[in-house]
Amino acid sequence: MSGSNRTALNQAPPLQGHNVVTGDEALINAVTTFGSDKIIESLGQLGAEAGTAQAREHAMLANQVTPTLTPFDRYGNRIDEVSFHPSWHWLMERAVTYGLHAAPWESDSPNAHLQRAAGFFAWYQTEPGHGCPISMTYAAVPALRADDALAKEWTPRLAARSYDFGLRSAADKSGALAGMGMTEKQGGSDVRANETEARPTAVDGEYTLHGHKWFTSAPMNDIFLVLAQAPGGMTCFLVPRVLPDGSRNRLDVVGLKDKLGNRSNASSEMEFHGTWAQRVGDEGRGVRTIIEMVAATRLDCVLGSASLMRHALSEAAWHVAHRAAFGGLLIDKPLMQNVIADLAIESEAATILGMRLASAVDAGTDQEEALRRISLPLAKFWVCKRTPMMTAEALECLGGNGYVEDSGMPLIYREAPVNSVWEGSGNVNALDVLRALSREPEALDAWLLEVGQARGEDPRFDRALEAVLLLLGDSDSLEISARRLAGQMATCQQASLLLRFAPQQVADAFCSTRLGGDYNGTLGTLPQGTDLGFLVERALPKVS
Repeated sequence: MSGSNRTALNQAPPLQGHNVVTGDEALINAVTTFGSDKIIESLGQLGAEAGTAQAREHAMLANQVTPTLTPFDRYGNRIDEVSFHPSWHWLMERAVTYGLHAAPWESDSPNAHLQRAAGFFAWYQTEPGHGCPISMTYAAVPALRADDALAKEWTPRLAARSYDFGLRSAADKSGALAGMGMTEKQGGSDVRANETEARPTAVDGEYTLHGHKWFTSAPMNDIFLVLAQAPGGMTCFLVPRVLPDGSRNRLDVVGLKDKLGNRSNASSEMEFHGTWAQRVGDEGRGVRTIIEMVAATRLDCVLGSASLMRHALSEAAWHVAHRAAFGGLLIDKPLMQNVIADLAIESEAATILGMRLASAVDAGTDQEEALRRISLPLAKFWVCKRTPMMTAEALECLGGNGYVEDSGMPLIYREAPVNSVWEGSGNVNALDVLRALSREPEALDAWLLEVGQARGEDPRFDRALEAVLLLLGDSDSLEISARRLAGQMATCQQASLLLRFAPQQVADAFCSTRLGGDYNGTLGTLPQGTDLGFLVERALPKVS
């Protein structure tokens, strides 16, 4: 304490007043590489608002006052309503207004999905929990395209830039949000073990559902895409919360999950008791239909994890730039510079990979679709796996200050594992890479063409790529080595992008560790000769 005013000394000020978009050099580089600087300009207001003290306060409140379920009204009528703190609605309203949900699907911009990805990456840094319903709304549209009539009816509602909370008929709302229900108690990721039954009604394309869903996020959203067993096999269905006549659908929210993180978001268990549903796509093709939604949510898992990395890096770099110890600022200490620089290249590698995959959605060519098919599970496996370790190291840079809730670092750390669990855990995604390799040879061709563009740029990269090819050639051990293969392929893809598009200092630091033979995964181990000053300066938040 300092004298009579009792002011604490040697404490970093709160990180606020910075532009999360225009102050992020790694993001700018990735976006302009695959799009244009006009995207950065268009996101300037979003970036400024994301860096405000107001956004930080709303994030804290939305996680401190968590959602509550009211199954019945005071008269005993079943209502199944979930209430949220006003800060949740503040965050959601801005996310929708900025078009971070389904807006790109109705846009004629050639970079609509890349712009949305950059905005999602930046705004997710305010508070990650509300990114879940935003992501699911984005992901619902490509799945709905299996039914032209349903897509025509719902896409404009889902893409509308109006946040209209509450359970009312969609015809009476200015915008809608979507969710997804796949997993059941007995199967989890093995959705073919689902037992929920779909019984056809007298009306073609309409069914009643009978069963349950073990994990359905955002139960106040307007529609859900769910899987159920129809007479013709596993089928995808659209389930509205409110029926066209304005009455409530028979969909019971049994309870809300008490989770490690993602506390601001309501994740629920649901039961169907004659719940009205519309078929999406043909009977028996439900997994193939909903996999389009899974692919889009996997992209957001990568973007969300990369966003958590960037947020954690910003907080760590900001703290050490203002905290003095052992005779000087921490940021001037060589070993701390090594840690921050290593955090920075981990963050940048995740960022550029996420933006590259978003640009593939915009391109929409056969080549890009094939690349996306194999690179999405690769990226989700690797980036999401790296996030808990990376955020823990960033938290440690703040010392005890980082371990208390007010710093915001515990929220980031609790959130870090979630994207590795959702939309397929590590094993599911690693095995999905093998499925792509075996069933779609054009996917491997696309990956080799993409990654191979960096051949000759760095001998460490060339050796790493050869090691991947050796693994691919050992078909007898592919399944037991699936994680090793996925990790090495993802790292090579990141290295290829950095070698081609990032500053030389970034690419060299990445290759010298992630592709080096003596790397043990510990952050802060960049070798002698690395331009630490450049990397640290590049990572520091720019506060006006």
